[in-house]
Amino acid sequence: MIRRVSIAILVTACFMLAGLLLLAWRPSIAPIEPPSPSSFSAELVAKGEALSAAGHCASCHTQPGGQLFAGGYRLNTPFGAIFGTNITPDPKTGIGVWSLEAFTRAMREGVARDGSHLLPAFPYYAFTKLSDDDVRGLYAYLMTRPAVNSTVPANTLPFPLNIRAFQEGWKILFFRSTRYQADPSKSAEWNRGAYLAEGLADCTGCHTPRNPLGAEEVERAYTGAVIEGWIAPALTEANPSPVPWTQEELFTYLRTGVTSLHGATGATMTPVIRGALALPVVPDSDIRAIALYFSGMDRASARANDVDATTREAVASSYVSSDQAENDPNADRYASACMSCHYNAGPTPLASRPELALNSSLMLAEPTNFIQVVLNGVTNTATIDNTQGARGLVMPEYGSSLTDGEIAGLAAYLRRTRTKYPPWSDLEKKVAAIRRESAASR
Repeated sequence: MIRRVSIAILVTACFMLAGLLLLAWRPSIAPIEPPSPSSFSAELVAKGEALSAAGHCASCHTQPGGQLFAGGYRLNTPFGAIFGTNITPDPKTGIGVWSLEAFTRAMREGVARDGSHLLPAFPYYAFTKLSDDDVRGLYAYLMTRPAVNSTVPANTLPFPLNIRAFQEGWKILFFRSTRYQADPSKSAEWNRGAYLAEGLADCTGCHTPRNPLGAEEVERAYTGAVIEGWIAPALTEANPSPVPWTQEELFTYLRTGVTSLHGATGATMTPVIRGALALPVVPDSDIRAIALYFSGMDRASARANDVDATTREAVASSYVSSDQAENDPNADRYASACMSCHYNAGPTPLASRPELALNSSLMLAEPTNFIQVVLNGVTNTATIDNTQGARGLVMPEYGSSLTDGEIAGLAAYLRRTRTKYPPWSDLEKKVAAIRRESAASR
């Protein structure tokens, strides 16, 4: 009896596997001769350039110091390392022989020209929302870039995750191909912002938690997630920033990477903003539309009345007196290492002097972002681990000059004196863990 049951289970499993492989099969699309750049209109190419910047395509398809769109950017996932592909029009290592049909299928269905399934690290589940005109514009722009012959490293996904056909099972569970549907109850500007955020920019990709299979938990959209060793904060009203993200604050932040009330961008948002949304090819109207969409999600207008009082209270805590420093070694460390850049004397903080009592890194439930900033610093330009280079320095790293215990003490001091939240636990262990992870990623 047991033998019969085992055989039945095995036969059933074989039929299911065969069925999955049959469902997973996609035909290859014939290669084409690389199209001449002159075959695309200047207007279409310009449209594609703006869309590429709004979708920060370069941030995932360009490795630090590498040639634009030539691939090689390493994305560390819980399943292994995945490398951004070469999307220049090189016929051998890029997409030079891809037709518009093949490109559209990749964007809409997550299937490469040769019929293999793309990994959802490439967010086709978001790009499927794009209009035909926008897909054509992106294709025109990429096909008119310089062709770069560059082979990217192999992904490090273990068996069976490295079998592309098995992605069909993931798609059956979590993917639906559909275009963006405008909400008639909302304004045209709001719908434009939603279209860009939900589709082209794939904002959920970093700000929405994922389930054990790597799919977004749509019922918890924009409630925050850990990405590349940093916490991408919630974009809903659960966002911990002491002052709300109004449309104007969001516009300034997305356009420049810094605001006086929220500080400077860091981590994976650095290339998204400074290397993409801040580019002049992205129209102000698109940035304002995204800002409108998220300011409504944060219910910013309902909380805007408290901004002045919250700001005054924060600035009042900016200075550390000699008596405080003398009686508290962590206050002394802050005064000697931090206050010269973070002290604000006026009623409103300066954008060049982020006020820590307004900074969300101190308000989060975990000290991850604060520790990352202190250990590795912040730059204007993105590197693979966000450490500072010779140019673009916003804040220096202190990992080489402060011990784990000193950074933990500084974190505890600022959490206690700049917020009303309970203290963080196991700080020194968390500093040590993040230091190890940072060293391993270099």
